Amino acid sequence: MSYKIYLHDTETDCIGSGTLSSAYIQQQLEAAAGADVDVHISSVGGSAFDAIAIYDLLKKYPGKVTTYIDALAASAASVVAMGGQQVVMSKYALLMIHKPMVGSGGNADELLKDVQMLNVVQSRLAQIYMDKSGLDGITINSLINSVTWMTADQALDLGFIDRIDDYNSPITNSALIQKYTDTAPAVYQRCINKILNNKNNMNIENRELIEKTTSVLDKIMNFFKKVVNKQTITDKGTLHHAGDIDQGTEVYQDEDMTTPAPADTYTTAEGKKVTVQKGQVQKVSPCETNIDDEDDDLPDDKLRSSKRPLDVENRVQQLKARLHAQNALLSEAKAALETANNSLQKTRVEVKNEIKSTFTPEGSKRSNKAKAEATPFFAPQSEIAKNAVKKAIGK
Repeated sequence: MSYKIYLHDTETDCIGSGTLSSAYIQQQLEAAAGADVDVHISSVGGSAFDAIAIYDLLKKYPGKVTTYIDALAASAASVVAMGGQQVVMSKYALLMIHKPMVGSGGNADELLKDVQMLNVVQSRLAQIYMDKSGLDGITINSLINSVTWMTADQALDLGFIDRIDDYNSPITNSALIQKYTDTAPAVYQRCINKILNNKNNMNIENRELIEKTTSVLDKIMNFFKKVVNKQTITDKGTLHHAGDIDQGTEVYQDEDMTTPAPADTYTTAEGKKVTVQKGQVQKVSPCETNIDDEDDDLPDDKLRSSKRPLDVENRVQQLKARLHAQNALLSEAKAALETANNSLQKTRVEVKNEIKSTFTPEGSKRSNKAKAEATPFFAPQSEIAKNAVKKAIGK
C-alpha cells in the first residue's frame, strides 16, 4: 500500500505554506519511511523556492514517488508535479507553466536586481521542465513566456507527464502490455501510451485483439531498437547499444536489445577496456599497450620474456576481439557469396522471367504512346566514328 500525500489548496494555504510547505512534505516523507509514495496535487501554485525544495525532496526520496495531477497543477505546483518518477494526470485536469513573478518596490537598482533574480529562477524552473520532457531550452522558455495551459493529451505529447488517468477498467492481461511502457525509453513510452489511450473502439475483454495489439507493440519496439542499434565487437562477443559506447550506456548481448550484457570486462578490437555492471557501462579505459599491425607476428620467445604479464593478457584479449571482428566480416562475406551462388544457379528461364522492360520501340503499333529509348551518351554520332566502331568490332 502506497503512502499518500495530498497537496490540495485550502482557503489559506498554497504551495509554500501550511500543509503544502516543504517542511510539511519533509515530515510526511520521513513518516513514509521509504515506502512507495503517491503525491496528489491540486493547486494554483505559490512559492517557486518552496516548489523547488519539494521537487528536490521527492527526487531524493529512496522509495518510488508517483505524482498525480488531480485537477490543476499551475505555476509552482507544476514544478512539484515534475518530481515524481512517474507523473499521472487526470483526463480532466490542467497543467500551467509561466514566468516567475515577484511583488516588490524600490528604486531602479533594486528593481534591476529583482529582474536578474527572476531570470535566474526561470532558468532553474526551465531546467526542471527540460529534464522531465526532454524538450530543448528554446522550446521550454517559449512555453514559459507564453503562459501555457495544457490539457492531459497535450502534456502527454510534450512529455510533461507519463500517463493519463481516464478511470476506465483495467485492460485484461494489462501486465503483458505494461512491460513495454515500463522498460522503453521515455520518447517511446509516449508513443506507446498514445496508442494505448486510444481505446474508443476497443473491446477490452477481447483476448485476440489484445494479443494482436501486443504483437504490434512488439514490432514497434523492435523497429525502434534496430534503428538505433550499434555494435561493438569484443573478445567476449558483440555488445549491442544505442549511440556511442560510453560511461552509463546500456549494453545488451542480443540484437533485439532485450537481454542486458553480463557483468564483465570486455576488450574491443581497438584495445579499449569496457567494464559492464548491471547492463550498463561503468568505465571505458584506453588500451594499456599499443599493438601495431607489424607486431602481429611477434616470436613466442618475445612474448615469454615480457616483464609485464598483464601486457600479454591484454594482447591476447585484443587479438580475440580482432578475431571476432574478422569472423563477423567473414560471415557477411559468406552470406554474400551464397546469395551470388544462388543467383548463378538460376536457369535461363528464371533469369529471363526476372528481366522486365518498359521500353517500347518508336513507332510500334502496340501503342500510340510509344517512347523511343534515349540514345546512350557514348554512342558514335558522326559517320567517321561509326565506321571506326564497326572496324574495331569486326563488322
